[in-house]
Amino acid sequence: MKVDTDNGRLDIAEYIESPNYDDRPDADDISLIVIHNISLPPNQFGGKGITQLFTNTLDPKEYPDYRELHKLRVSSHLLIRRNGKVIQYVPFNKRAWHAGMSEYKGRKHCNDFSIGIELEGADDIPYEDDQYSVLNTILRLLRKTYTGIHPQDITGHSNIASGRKTDPGLAFDWSRIEQSKLA
Repeated sequence: MKVDTDNGRLDIAEYIESPNYDDRPDADDISLIVIHNISLPPNQFGGKGITQLFTNTLDPKEYPDYRELHKLRVSSHLLIRRNGKVIQYVPFNKRAWHAGMSEYKGRKHCNDFSIGIELEGADDIPYEDDQYSVLNTILRLLRKTYTGIHPQDITGHSNIASGRKTDPGLAFDWSRIEQSKLA
């Protein structure tokens, strides 16, 4: 597994381009990884809703929850499915729109300097072993590729958007992130 630093893409990921990204203010400042969760429809896995959301093709008539969501313009760099499959929506060297109003260690606008990784899941549903395995491999690779990311700079959406977001949720087992191997 490797990252092509010229195009910002992960070689093992299926690439489905989201239109919801732009240039980073400082292309060399990638210093945070934000872990999220997502399921569309809520608490259902394996469907096409996440990709539709990130590509602005979500049908508001398909599920009641989609009525408001289809208007959003959001994205993430990566999605790790329940079975460990990886989809990339935005190149790492571009700014994905995943964090919203956010702050980390006194720095606002976390999208500017972070990589967003979505886990297919929900706050209160345990994640799969395959997801933790793939996530740890990707975290090690990203730290080697983007040396401004330190082990302590891997955090949850809830930690950068306190009071507004809860993901990756209580079901996410932070002890399974191999901090010692990330250093």
